[in-house]
Order: sequence, then C-alpha cells, then structure tokens
Amino acid sequence: MAKKGSRVMLGLMCEVCKSLNYVVTKNKVNTTTALKLKKYCRKCKKHQFHKETKKLD
Repeated sequence: MAKKGSRVMLGLMCEVCKSLNYVVTKNKVNTTTALKLKKYCRKCKKHQFHKETKKLD
C-alpha cells in the first residue's frame, strides 16, 4: 500500500558532470519550484550546483 502524503523522493544531479549524487525528499505542496542546491560532488571533487531531476519511487 502506498504512503499517503505530499512528500516525494527525487534525485539531485550535478550540473557540471551530470552525475546523480543525492536522493532527497521534497514537500510538493510547500515547495512548488524545482530545487537547486550547492552540494559536494564526489566526481568533480568540489562544491557544485545540483538540480532536481526525476521523481523516484
């Protein structure tokens, strides 16, 4: 049975090297815009902007 609620799982992808580094949850009611966070990328070995990619189940 599926969970009830407004939180969805999504991936954060590095804008420079395009690698999927993080999986986070987002409340789709309170945060309607796409996420864009500055996080550490292990492939680039420095802090880069990561953007929201796709919904995960």
